Amino acid sequence: MGTQQGIRIFHTAEHACGYWRDRVARDLVLDPVDPALPVVYGPALAMGFRRSGGHVYKPHCDGCRACIPVRVPVADFVPNRAQRRCLARNADLSVDWVPPLRTEELFSLYRRYLEARHAGGGMDTAAPADFDQFLACAWSRTEFLEFRRDGELLAVAATDVLPTSLSAVYTFFEPAQARRGLGSFAILSQIAQARRLGLAHVYLGFWLDGHPKMDYKRRFRPLQWFDGREWQQSEPG
Repeated sequence: MGTQQGIRIFHTAEHACGYWRDRVARDLVLDPVDPALPVVYGPALAMGFRRSGGHVYKPHCDGCRACIPVRVPVADFVPNRAQRRCLARNADLSVDWVPPLRTEELFSLYRRYLEARHAGGGMDTAAPADFDQFLACAWSRTEFLEFRRDGELLAVAATDVLPTSLSAVYTFFEPAQARRGLGSFAILSQIAQARRLGLAHVYLGFWLDGHPKMDYKRRFRPLQWFDGREWQQSEPG
């Protein structure tokens, strides 16, 4: 199978689903060694794909269409009351864009987050190479958004910067600071940055109806969702 730009697309074998433990999954993956990948990445996002490490993929599972790509149209977004409270609650944090480099400080926070949020799921035993292979990408312009309080690192949002959009790759934060709503604050900060840069969308990856770790995405309204052919303006689900 190929795209309009001529890049090959592969269909993976079945593997364990990363969202539902009782399901198996398959993905469509753009050829990871094709030199055109940096050029087609933006259009691929607009077709429902997502990046993980050096791979650009989207789920394509037999009999399941639970993973729905979603994005925020930046120009139309207005924070709701809860999001305004989140912004006020985190007004004491510094927000800085830095190169996507693994440091001992970042990796320690990453491990604490995974141990608290994904205990027993395999990710909680991440090694430094796992961090690099998951978040970094040699061909993509990726930046880390750091959130600090008096110099203390509280959260990091790995973000891809594209000509017309930002893509929220992954956010991890200090588990002891969960009441701050740092995941939501990271998205609000990415939307604000996209607006400053004049970008059209912030891609949030996949929304899954009924999944407790994914439902927060529908709170960012208006939220567009991809039905496999085009982006819909109505709320998903």
